[in-house]
Amino acid sequence: MRTANDLELFRLTKRYGDTVAVRDLNHLIAAGTYVCLLGPSGCGKSSTLRMIAGHESVTEGAILLEGVDISGLPPAGRGTAMMFQNYALFPHLTVRDNVAFSLKMRGVAKAKRHVRADELLELVDMAPYAARRPDQLSGGQQQRVALARALITQPKVLLLDEPLSALDPFLRVRMRVELKRLQRELGITFIHVTHGQDEALALADEVIVMNNAVIEQSGPPRALFNAPRTEFVARFLGGHNVIRRDGRAIAVRSDRMILTRGAGGTIEGAIFGIEYQGTTVQLVLKTGQAQELSVVLPERDFFSQPLQVGDLASVAWPETDVHPLEA
Repeated sequence: MRTANDLELFRLTKRYGDTVAVRDLNHLIAAGTYVCLLGPSGCGKSSTLRMIAGHESVTEGAILLEGVDISGLPPAGRGTAMMFQNYALFPHLTVRDNVAFSLKMRGVAKAKRHVRADELLELVDMAPYAARRPDQLSGGQQQRVALARALITQPKVLLLDEPLSALDPFLRVRMRVELKRLQRELGITFIHVTHGQDEALALADEVIVMNNAVIEQSGPPRALFNAPRTEFVARFLGGHNVIRRDGRAIAVRSDRMILTRGAGGTIEGAIFGIEYQGTTVQLVLKTGQAQELSVVLPERDFFSQPLQVGDLASVAWPETDVHPLEA
């Protein structure tokens, strides 16, 4: 439902010479939602984010925030803030002064901007580190400081350019929880660029999947995962097999596949790979048509009758789990 505070992309296009990076995007981003732009490298997601931020010019189209076209405004005048992938903290400034820097540029008195910086550091659990410098912080702590610095201007939209990519896997999961908590507490729109499917599914209220400069599909994470519209979306989101039958492509979730030892299923083949994943085991079956099918089994089911690489097996699936894809 459209509101006065939404962000709208209207026929948004970006060209670099003869190369089209973003082509004619039309999309409404609801105010106060967490949105992930998801796609492979070169699909246009970062160019889209940078156009919203004002760090890239718009070739054609408009960016509307609260009904006003902001595409010609400087970054500081848009009501947006951007958190960069490399955090871009000033090494010679303390944590407090890094966070307060944009207020200093606006002429805010030192005492007042430090009070506000300390409030933001408290919000991101970094208050005890206010007097330290960036090289005295871990990667996760630097990220929190960068987040506080982006939030100090009270933006209507926070833009995050692959903010978790530099973190180790454990910290990445922890920071996902923190980002979602902050977005809910602040109630502002977060637009987060990522190429990580698990990150987008875990964080977003809406996932926008981009491919070849356009939006391939968008929607709530569960809706996208259970009903991919195209073969690209099914394959990129992962967790699906794309099977060709009667001249059509269908998607079947890997965890819906029924695996049996030996022949007798819908498709037969040999076990090509086995990957233990803790609570589940993923098997790859290579069929006679050189197609690879993925099967995800609960750990207990697999180890009750474990298979080995090279064993003959077959797969089938319930017809209720078949999802037709667009051509």
